Amino acid sequence: MTTAKRKSAARKRQTQPRAWQRMLSGRRLDLLDPSPLDVEIDDIAHGLARVARWNGQTHGDHAFTVAEHCVLVDDICARFRPGWPVKWRLAALLHDAPEYVIGDMISPFKAALGINYKAFEHRLEVAIHRRFGLPDELPQTVEALIKRADHASAFFEATQIAGFSDEEAAEFFGRPRGLTPIMIEPLPTTKAQARFLARFRELSDGLDADK
Repeated sequence: MTTAKRKSAARKRQTQPRAWQRMLSGRRLDLLDPSPLDVEIDDIAHGLARVARWNGQTHGDHAFTVAEHCVLVDDICARFRPGWPVKWRLAALLHDAPEYVIGDMISPFKAALGINYKAFEHRLEVAIHRRFGLPDELPQTVEALIKRADHASAFFEATQIAGFSDEEAAEFFGRPRGLTPIMIEPLPTTKAQARFLARFRELSDGLDADK
């Protein structure tokens, strides 16, 4: 390559927008083509514990974080299906894991962004699944139960800390059936992070024991 061509290639690289993010683990995660090798659970826990649900519009001294929400969804799945396989509970815990990179966008904004956003989110989800031994695509029955638990969690969050009336929350998320109310307790960031990591390790140990 001539000197002129090298300079031209360097200028091109400099003008292209950076499409990777450096993580605290030292990994560089390519957002457009994420590799499972660049996914670390400590980065996920750190990020999710600093992302607020409901855009932070909640009561209390602390935000209710995505890390806490993920643990709650796993709890609810376990209540709906006692003895559910550990790998599906791990999938429930990680159902919002891409948000450690992209944040928690409220559903109306996701709908406004359209399919390109969903495809972007899905690529991150696949990389995360591959990193932790989950299938790229979950069985429909598993997806359905996680979605049911996600809606139940949203109902409890909405009515207890996000200012929704019972009727309004039921209209948007459905009223949880076959589930006793669960109290929402927003935690400080470090405790939310530790709780998420502890649950991940518990489920990972269980996954290893099943092999």
